[in-house]
Amino acid sequence: MAMRIPLQIATAIIVLGGLSGIVLPEYHLRLLNLSLISAVAVIGLNFAFGYAGLISLSHAAFVGMGGYGLAVLTTTCGWSPWLAAPVAVATTAVSAGLIGYPLLRLRGHYLALATLGLNVSFYIVTSNWIAMTGGTNGIARIPGLALGSLSFSGEHQFLWLALVVLALIAAAAAALHKSRLGREMMAVRDDEIASEMTGIDTTRIKIAAFVLSAVCAAVAGCLFALHVRFVAPEDFTYAHSITYLAMLIVGGEGTIVGAILGAVLLTFLPEWLRFLGTAYLFFFGLLVLGILVFLPTGLVGLGQRLSRRSAGRPVFAPARAPEATP
Repeated sequence: MAMRIPLQIATAIIVLGGLSGIVLPEYHLRLLNLSLISAVAVIGLNFAFGYAGLISLSHAAFVGMGGYGLAVLTTTCGWSPWLAAPVAVATTAVSAGLIGYPLLRLRGHYLALATLGLNVSFYIVTSNWIAMTGGTNGIARIPGLALGSLSFSGEHQFLWLALVVLALIAAAAAALHKSRLGREMMAVRDDEIASEMTGIDTTRIKIAAFVLSAVCAAVAGCLFALHVRFVAPEDFTYAHSITYLAMLIVGGEGTIVGAILGAVLLTFLPEWLRFLGTAYLFFFGLLVLGILVFLPTGLVGLGQRLSRRSAGRPVFAPARAPEATP
């Protein structure tokens, strides 16, 4: 039973993503690949925000650390992407641990402002460290990933790579949700003082959530660099961190399905609303505001309410209802 849910989620991602890849045209397939990369990052943000209750606005910085790490190692040092990606992810994890130890002593809006400052600092460093990052020109000609004669440079080929990575990340997140560490994260989120009184090391739990969040973000950054073959500071600004947070809130915080739904929806939404022009941003703000006011549990919470109504059960549920299911 413990392994059934992670396997079901991984299988559903592979099957649904594979079927979508068959019917979608090339341009929409590219958007789907970008949405899957965002979904990996948003699942990571779910560890920090959804599970542990940490308001992090630096998620795009950790995505950038992964992307820039792979880009520098492959273009400057001549490493293979297969070797550069794990090193970039590990370096990001260590950096998150070192940064998180003093940073996570803050709470609430103080933590939000501190993480926002971290993202702004990352943008300033990558924009001005020209010798390493190329400055505002970025790093181009990142080599693609290949397995023997199989290259993942095309959109269809890359889709399967992104689906496999997302499926593994989602399955791991589902397993964590049912584990002792996952329950401790949610206990810290709900009441940090009560958690400390029961013997939970809240500092260790928050750092663990922050590092796991950064690891997923770095994996997404590596996928982004391999897909686009180019990284620049504008790809990892604080606005992207806010977008990741919006994806999680719209889909449903604390849930894996919500993280994926939110990432896919908000990636395709600009394309669907292209006819609005710049008014899209106004609609986007209204959408997020409407979700916060009328659907505090996101799209997943709406689905659960509709399923209860169809089953003849009460539709009213606690605000944290989605936490009970991956």
